[in-house]
Amino acid sequence: MITVTETTTTAEPLKALSGEGVSIWLDDLSRRRITSGNLAELIATRHVVGVTTNPSIFQTAIGSSEGYEEQLADLATRRVTVDEAVRMMTTADVRAAADILRPVYDATGGRDGRVSIEVDPRLAGDARATVAEARQLFWLVDRPNVMIKIPATRAGLPAITEVIGLGISVNVTLIFSLERYREVMDAYLAGLEKARAAGLDLATIHSVASFFVSRVDSEIDRRLEKVGTDEALALRGRAALANARLAYEAYEDVFGGSRWTALGGARANRQRPLWASTGVKDPAYKDTLYVDELVAPGTVNTMPEGTLNATADHGEIRGDTVSGGYAQARADLAAVEKQGVSYDEVVRQLEDEGVAKFEAAWNELLDAVQVSLDSKGVDGE
Repeated sequence: MITVTETTTTAEPLKALSGEGVSIWLDDLSRRRITSGNLAELIATRHVVGVTTNPSIFQTAIGSSEGYEEQLADLATRRVTVDEAVRMMTTADVRAAADILRPVYDATGGRDGRVSIEVDPRLAGDARATVAEARQLFWLVDRPNVMIKIPATRAGLPAITEVIGLGISVNVTLIFSLERYREVMDAYLAGLEKARAAGLDLATIHSVASFFVSRVDSEIDRRLEKVGTDEALALRGRAALANARLAYEAYEDVFGGSRWTALGGARANRQRPLWASTGVKDPAYKDTLYVDELVAPGTVNTMPEGTLNATADHGEIRGDTVSGGYAQARADLAAVEKQGVSYDEVVRQLEDEGVAKFEAAWNELLDAVQVSLDSKGVDGE
């Protein structure tokens, strides 16, 4: 559902959030959102300065066929493969969104005004294929403000380095663990070093690291409820925020170190933490929990529209709610471990499930588009 409840003034909590140095990105995209003017309206009234997509988002948008009928008919007439059809539709949407956000990109020197598109999730275990796909998507979208999303799998790490080294901006996705997050930052710095050695202008390369939030609470809360003790139940809803806050501590550490100093002196950009999966899944929690409690300068919060509107309506932005909370965050995660819930096991499971869910959504999208192509094919006209 595409709605904007306030069209004449900027929602104050979102203005305050932006004022704290948090870039607000919309975690959704569809042809209708583009053509109806809704995306432009969100930029004007909701402080939205970027857009993220993923296979699940495109599965929902294109699977309905709404707004895609004419393009589907043309693709069917050309007898393209279903993979090509999906790529043509998704890159067309990303290109159009990038054009709408181009003034933001220009005004922020490339920091914001970004639109992210993900590599085929079926390639998550193949570094070489991921790099080839990233290059192809960058060429197909053909806009400087596109970001290519690469999952933070083991195979994704060298792909991140290679793609950054080519001068292509990257959104690293599906990060759940602190250990993997540090590996992602290392891969980014290695990519910048490759780009510098190749004589590229580091100022043109940007990256965000998408650290997933709500899914951590969903899985850890489930395990705590299985334990069932008063101590275990009292820890519900604390692990995801603790995990994210310690990720920000790691970000401050890495981008305050000597390796970064050399790259920063060459006009490189920090890889900003991006809070992803910020829609609250447990109705017992406040629906703006992962916005209100993750305010820190130099971050991105990508929100589904429901969370964006909830924040505009009743978000409580009270300054930096991340820095300085690291000791408590460590204590919270330690308390969870004490209840027999393994952090390492949870984050490993979530990474595997994240890749599997995106691959399943992509396959469902391919199936739906194939049905549409068959129904509109020249033999059925």
